[in-house]
Amino acid sequence: MSARYMKQGRLRRSRRLSVVMLLMGACTLALAQSDVREESIEAQREQAGLQEKIDAADEATREALRELRAAEREADRLKAYNAELAPLVERQAKTIAQREQALSTLSETRETLPVLLRDMVERLRQWVQADLPFLQEERLARVEDLENMLVNAELSASDKLDRLLAAWRTELDYGREMDAWRGQLVGAENREVDYLRLGRVGWYYVTPDGSEGGVWKSRRNQWQPLNDDQLAEVHKGLRIAREQRAPELLALPTSIDVTGAGSQGKEAS
Repeated sequence: MSARYMKQGRLRRSRRLSVVMLLMGACTLALAQSDVREESIEAQREQAGLQEKIDAADEATREALRELRAAEREADRLKAYNAELAPLVERQAKTIAQREQALSTLSETRETLPVLLRDMVERLRQWVQADLPFLQEERLARVEDLENMLVNAELSASDKLDRLLAAWRTELDYGREMDAWRGQLVGAENREVDYLRLGRVGWYYVTPDGSEGGVWKSRRNQWQPLNDDQLAEVHKGLRIAREQRAPELLALPTSIDVTGAGSQGKEAS
């Protein structure tokens, strides 16, 4: 009996030991599986982190490329702008150089300006005296005013120059104008006539009744009578000058001798 009990006891201990070993094996396996899962999760985390770094690096690369392209476009734009600006800068540099040169000679100009002004007034007087004698009193009075202006200490040199240039412009304009007015006949007192002037080429008159007229001849310094056809042309010119008729050519003799123009030297327009 005791041997059987001992055998049964050994058998029960063996079973308990197997169960314990089985439980230990299961625990070990569970622990191993848990470690594998942890390692897998950690690996996934590392992979995700690495992918994030790769994505971030790719985005940084793309951003760098975008910035590089933008910089290249800006460089091209600046290059084109500089090419466009270069001529302007060159012109400005020339202008500055010219102004610097003008400033360097300003003192010289100030010293010579009074002499220049007086010379210009004298030349203007000579021109008026040698020109067709239309409005001569008015024009000579303008020259007298300029001579008085030169000795006026209250006026600056620039003001004097402005007035003198204005007088010259007035005289120059006479050569481009067609004008008509009524006044006393030059060379005959108390005789009122209608004048027609075609620049500095022709100067004519007709009496108010239209029966008589003449053209001023510079070489002879006197009036030359006009025939009936020429009188009609003068009347036509008066209406044109007074904007009562459309402009057209006028068949009139000129006041100055025109050489080398054939028959055209006998016409004015």
